[in-house]
Amino acid sequence: MHSIRALISSMLLTSAAMAAGFDYDESNRQLIRNGVQAVLTCNGLFTSGRNLPQIFAQELAYLGDEKLGDAASGNYRIRTAERWVEVGGGDDGPPVAAAFRNGIGCIVMAPGMTVADIATLPEIEAPAPADNIRELAWPQGNQIAPLEPDPDISTAALELASDWAFNRDTPEQDTISLLVVHRGRLIHERYAEGFDQSTRTRTWSTAKSIAAALIGIQVDRGALKLDDPLPFNWLPEIAHPEADPRRSITLRHALNMSSGLYPVDSFGMEYARGSGLAYWGGTSSITAMRNRGLIREPGTFFDYENYDTLLAVYALKKSLQDDEAYLSFPATALLAPMGMHDTLIGTDRFGDFILSSQVYSNARDLARFGLLHLQNGYWQGERLLSEDWINFVRSPAPATAVRGHDYGGQWWLVPDKRKNEVPPDAFTTAGNRGQYVIVAPSHDLVIVRRGLDYGAQGFDPWGLLSEVLKAFEGDPDGAS
Repeated sequence: MHSIRALISSMLLTSAAMAAGFDYDESNRQLIRNGVQAVLTCNGLFTSGRNLPQIFAQELAYLGDEKLGDAASGNYRIRTAERWVEVGGGDDGPPVAAAFRNGIGCIVMAPGMTVADIATLPEIEAPAPADNIRELAWPQGNQIAPLEPDPDISTAALELASDWAFNRDTPEQDTISLLVVHRGRLIHERYAEGFDQSTRTRTWSTAKSIAAALIGIQVDRGALKLDDPLPFNWLPEIAHPEADPRRSITLRHALNMSSGLYPVDSFGMEYARGSGLAYWGGTSSITAMRNRGLIREPGTFFDYENYDTLLAVYALKKSLQDDEAYLSFPATALLAPMGMHDTLIGTDRFGDFILSSQVYSNARDLARFGLLHLQNGYWQGERLLSEDWINFVRSPAPATAVRGHDYGGQWWLVPDKRKNEVPPDAFTTAGNRGQYVIVAPSHDLVIVRRGLDYGAQGFDPWGLLSEVLKAFEGDPDGAS
């Protein structure tokens, strides 16, 4: 009897050890990996206008050795006429496809959906520009007046700052564009080979700051309130939703990344169970984010979660009267008035904006966005955002005190430990792979750095700001 018990105990221990080493999320990881390649390839071809060798060399460098194939061949299929890309299948996991849709960019489809299903995906009819943007002067358009010499700016130092951005110590930091706007004038513009002023690339989490501006417009109009509970019910649905403790979560909490909800992405599960399933796997972007339990008091702990941004975006949707108003809102309320006609805001296949990451834009459009914030919400004499809202997004979230007051309302702030290096009033967007729109009000300055970084990454936006500011120190050699 004793030997049987010992044998059973040994078997259980062996079984537990084997289970501990088993990746139960492997199928999801494969699905998401295939979706990443499908979406980045689809947008690279049909949104950015890049070719396949360029895409494999740069856009897909993000996947490292996980890429399925190369520019010559692989486990992927491209239908140019339909603007459709499918990746995977067989031993490589479920095939995932993405298709370009007008006004949106490429939408990831659910596994099993085919070319025949493209017509079921949403489209947005963007308003045509009132004027030919090529003929309008900057910043509303793309006509750049010849720059007169400015004795307050060292051209040599500005070029050195530009070289600092492009000539990195590691190939993993891949700068593709740099713009510097001073006192509203575009004083420096540089692109890597294969890119120009019209090239749209993914903003990643810089999209979160665009989401905040759209939400701010509705707050300014009184359709949303920062300190009211989020205007929707949580999942799973219960008999008395008013009793749900998550009703204490406000719009402010979501925008401050301090909802108190169970974290997913920030604990390393983004590419297994988290928002990656909506970004790259074809699931809804508004379901799983509402199906998390409350584990902390809202407002007390900072968790950088894509789902928190999507909660706020869902609140934006609920503040508008119908789906048509929702889908047209970004263009009519923000993009068209600012001349951001090259910016596409992506949706999931259900027509919900993935405004935590899935936006494609070019450097000039993002410079315009930065200018709006530099000008305290004014654009060409028209107020698009209130000064109160600009102050909110650049004010430290209370829960970031222990981190150094480094995050506001979907914008990053100069952390306490670096306020002796750069102007402490500066604030920046920050997106994966090195997407930054840096605003420095005390120097009347906007800097846009776009990248296709990969691997360890680690590009330093505050270091870039410090380098650019050397051009305004009156040193013709640009020395520090």
